[in-house]
Amino acid sequence: MRSVTDRITRKWWAVAIVILALAGAMGVVSVVGEAGRTTSSTDALPVGSDSAAALQLRERLPESEGSTAVVVFSRSSGTLSPADLTAIEGRVAQLPTAGRAPVQRSEDGTAALAVVPVDATDAGATAALVGDIRKTVKADLPAGVTAQVTGPAAVQADLAAVFEGANTRLLIATASVVALLLVLTYRSPILWIFPLLVVGVADRLAAVLATHTLAAFSVVWDESTIGILSVLVFGAGTDYALLLISRYRDELRSHADRREAMSLALRRTGGAVLSSAVTVVIGLLTLLLALFPATRGLGLACAVGVVVAAVFVLLVLPAALVVFDRWIFWPKVPREGQASLVDGHSLWRRVGDRVAAHPRRIIGVTLVVLAIMAVGIGAIDTGLGPSDQFLKKPEAIAAGERLAQSFPAGSADPAVIVTTADPVAVSSAAKSVEGIAGARTVTQANGVAEVDAVIQGAPGSDEATQTVRALRTALTSLPQSHVAGTEAVALDQAEASSRDRLVIFPIVLALVLLALGLLLRSVVAPLVLVATVVATFLASVGASWWIFTKVLGFSALDDSAPLFAFVFLVALGVDYNIFLVTRAREESRTHGSRQGMLRGLAATGGVITSAGILLAAVFAVLGVLPLVVLAQIGVIICVGVLLDTLVVRTLLVPAIAIVLGDRFWWPRRPHPAPEEATEGATDPRGLLAEAGRANL
Repeated sequence: MRSVTDRITRKWWAVAIVILALAGAMGVVSVVGEAGRTTSSTDALPVGSDSAAALQLRERLPESEGSTAVVVFSRSSGTLSPADLTAIEGRVAQLPTAGRAPVQRSEDGTAALAVVPVDATDAGATAALVGDIRKTVKADLPAGVTAQVTGPAAVQADLAAVFEGANTRLLIATASVVALLLVLTYRSPILWIFPLLVVGVADRLAAVLATHTLAAFSVVWDESTIGILSVLVFGAGTDYALLLISRYRDELRSHADRREAMSLALRRTGGAVLSSAVTVVIGLLTLLLALFPATRGLGLACAVGVVVAAVFVLLVLPAALVVFDRWIFWPKVPREGQASLVDGHSLWRRVGDRVAAHPRRIIGVTLVVLAIMAVGIGAIDTGLGPSDQFLKKPEAIAAGERLAQSFPAGSADPAVIVTTADPVAVSSAAKSVEGIAGARTVTQANGVAEVDAVIQGAPGSDEATQTVRALRTALTSLPQSHVAGTEAVALDQAEASSRDRLVIFPIVLALVLLALGLLLRSVVAPLVLVATVVATFLASVGASWWIFTKVLGFSALDDSAPLFAFVFLVALGVDYNIFLVTRAREESRTHGSRQGMLRGLAATGGVITSAGILLAAVFAVLGVLPLVVLAQIGVIICVGVLLDTLVVRTLLVPAIAIVLGDRFWWPRRPHPAPEEATEGATDPRGLLAEAGRANL
């Protein structure tokens, strides 16, 4: 290992590594680019669900690739006059006629609707056609009459508009936040450029490699995948960079040769960074067990991103730093002979001394605080309705709400029954279900029929959900009859999300526990660390619920938010514990378990706090995208990372380790026997080398 780190930091090797890595990465990004993706109607549906089966069967219909839009005409006050209806029919006549239903007037006379087919095969074409429909129906209407477009096609078009340029905005916002926090952390006008440049290039390369990996294995990804990938690469990569640079700065205080200092810093932090990256990758890969194709894609893509980030930080960043002398730390340039972090009287050493003075009290108070924060979990309501998915209400949602005022609530987006049975029998069975306002055959070909059933219950309501369940029960006696549509999909997604949580949560914990056990060669320490991370997750979700309902005005938690938050928080939360305990274990070999933990806290407190604040801020940037689910994931992870960084890692873990003493590391011996320590102490170079090798 030493030969590897010495070579990375050697003069010409360092220059060659930087040039080849950065130029090669940018070449791949510019020449190869991100892989294209082929979308499918079942990408967002759980594998094996009834709604997925419906859409797969629907592909046998000639117009299976299309969708529908619903145009809603209304007056702000009063009813539509005969002249208004004539003008409305004139506008609708300008739209495509194939498959178009006639204009329907509501019973109260205040609104009219027209169902229009949208013959498009992807989100871009759908958005373009919906835009044309909106332009056509809104032109030359009588005064006081408005036209709005809703329905599945319009919702898809508005969702595409949400993500138009979103990844670029998210990347700019993320990079800006990282740059600002790096400047504040290092208080240097120069140093921040190096980690930002290296991690930024790693992010672009990760996007290319991740998409091509997904394409090679035929794994689905969606519009949000690359945005979340960038957030994770910037967050994790910058965290690793902070740890490396902090140790490099410390070693410069005891070494005149910057290359020797970097070689030693890289050996002593490389193990922690690699262990952390492996733990995060293991956690992310558990998402491959999810029922949602896009969730699987996100897990695999982010795993690739973390690997790329770790490689660049451990290979390119140290080479880039040693190309230049220590003046890059200006104005606070570390000089040989200055006191190191563990030997000084820093803030974190004083915090550690306070924890050591009353460890049991700290444990009790901290656990009570976390328990109080977790109380909010009992009040959580999951499942966002269609109108609650966006931070800013788009036209399709507003039009759907207006439609529900004059027509049965499900008129804009009925339940879609796809069947090989007699459509007349299917329609009859559907009409007999309580909560179904009507059913009609839309199309029939190749032995497959599509029947639309209008649900009376409001979209997203319990009544609508129960109607879908009853409808599916009523169709069980008819061959190959499956129910899709927004309400059916929402029901399947909720059930699949519950299953994913039950399966993935324990597997993530077991794998992380195993990884920590192999890293620390201990039983007690991994159990303590994983337990504290779970406590952090529960507290962050409970606290975030009050933020959502009392501050942000969200009515419910998206079904997928707990899973993503859990996987990211457990994986990333263990990161900081790895940084702390690996340094504490190193110090324990010569100073014993108690002082080793205090010295480890003093050495890593500043860098881990900076890393935690940076990571929390980076995930909070997900709020740039106007989707509620991403904002919720960002808030939960932000709160969880801050809790883990400022409370759990700073107070709870050190206090538990101090109370347990040597038992914290059981069954491994935390420090050498007295004669070994004495022998090593006679040779400072030998002691440093031995500590470095043992840490790795």
